[in-house]
Amino acid sequence: MNFKEETKRLNIHLTSEQVEKFATYYRFLIEENQKMNLTAITEESEVYRKHFLDSLYLAKVLPLEEHQICDVGSGAGFPAIPYAIVCPESHWILLDSLNKRVDFLKRLVERLELSNVEVFHMRAEDYAKENRASFEVVTARAVAKLSILAELCLPLVREGGVLIAMKGAKADEEIREARIAIERLGGMVEKVLYETLPEQKEKRVLIVIRKIHPTPLKYPRSYAKIKERPIQS
Repeated sequence: MNFKEETKRLNIHLTSEQVEKFATYYRFLIEENQKMNLTAITEESEVYRKHFLDSLYLAKVLPLEEHQICDVGSGAGFPAIPYAIVCPESHWILLDSLNKRVDFLKRLVERLELSNVEVFHMRAEDYAKENRASFEVVTARAVAKLSILAELCLPLVREGGVLIAMKGAKADEEIREARIAIERLGGMVEKVLYETLPEQKEKRVLIVIRKIHPTPLKYPRSYAKIKERPIQS
């Protein structure tokens, strides 16, 4: 796979500086992955295809322009860091509950010299206590089932804004299971975009949920309660 050519298909034209940032990202990810579990995918072409390119599919539903974005459960930085590299006009808040990952992300942001990214060691439901309805865009990739994810993320989205959930092959099933939760939390599924990664043709799905009403103040609950009793009726 030619990463630079594939990004052009997304109308992303990488500069030499951005190409180098992705190379630095890959090297740092692999180096740190030997110390902690960041990714099971380590072969260079696979990281570029399954992590970097996959993250940039976000541009299909989120134009490369100024946005205030919160990424929930950022992990090793996907999709936030790749998008932040190609769109320096965007401003990202990254949330993760594991201190080791937060430390990795902070050092990564420093190494890549990304002035448009901030990283916080905090759960989404706790961050929402002080930052409710603060973001025009919230993203999440490979964090939790959509019925759980909706309660973690929609309270952070302002009315008129969107939650973009990046999912795999079981996305349609998750949407069906989460419809009641999404509606109760003030959202509606506005768009579902299906993509396939090059070469092995793995299915990727971007779910765009528009915030059309305020989320009731009793949400989000604690993560333990959300996981134990997802909103279903």
